[in-house]
Amino acid sequence: MDWAASFSILTRPGVMTYILTGVLFTVVIAAAAVLVSIVLGSILALVRNYCTGKTRIFKWIATAYIELFRNTPLLLWIFVCLIICPVPGFLARRMLGLTSVEVQILFRAFVALVLFTSSVIAEIIRGGLNSIPKGQFEAAHSQGFGTVQTMVYIVLPQAYKAVVPTLLSQVITTIKDSSYLANVAVIELMSRVRRILATSNMYNGVGTQLTSDVFVLFGVAFVIYFIINFTLSCIVRAMQNRKPRQAARPARAAERT
Repeated sequence: MDWAASFSILTRPGVMTYILTGVLFTVVIAAAAVLVSIVLGSILALVRNYCTGKTRIFKWIATAYIELFRNTPLLLWIFVCLIICPVPGFLARRMLGLTSVEVQILFRAFVALVLFTSSVIAEIIRGGLNSIPKGQFEAAHSQGFGTVQTMVYIVLPQAYKAVVPTLLSQVITTIKDSSYLANVAVIELMSRVRRILATSNMYNGVGTQLTSDVFVLFGVAFVIYFIINFTLSCIVRAMQNRKPRQAARPARAAERT
């Protein structure tokens, strides 16, 4: 191993910029997937929880969707979507520095990530919905709120607030899951690290690939993933610790009175 030669790869012009651009794409892809999944997951959770009677078939469809995607591997759906997922015409062109083929592959992989993540988020939001007392619905109806108004203005805001820490934890998981895209796309962090590793003999000054190149380049990816996810984990823990303190304040105020 030649550690000096391997670390010199990182000092080559454009290498760190190439890697950090991959970090940016990773965060953007994960954030976009979570946002779309929250919308789709909310619909699935509402349908699974509240469709009864004549609309029960929609509950069965939502349940089948959630259980199918939540209990099967993400990598499987990436390859399935890669084969059968249609791509909108406006994406069939070069953009983001990628060829039209690479853009279409990335879109299909993104769809797979959304399908998988939305099934998990649907169950997270359903847990929040189940924590809302039934009296909230009765009170809303007594004030003249319709079903949609009750959900939008009363139930969903409380459900989201209850599951924010869990949703942030899912963001962490989604950022890590985005590394699966390295199998089909060339835009995110892991795929870019692998591309540099494949040509590391051109950058390390030795002329041949070194074992230490693997440790250095994947070590950089490890540090970046750790920094992003550890920061989010700290935010989640801070929010979870804040809840007991907020709950304790009314109790202390009641004791003083």
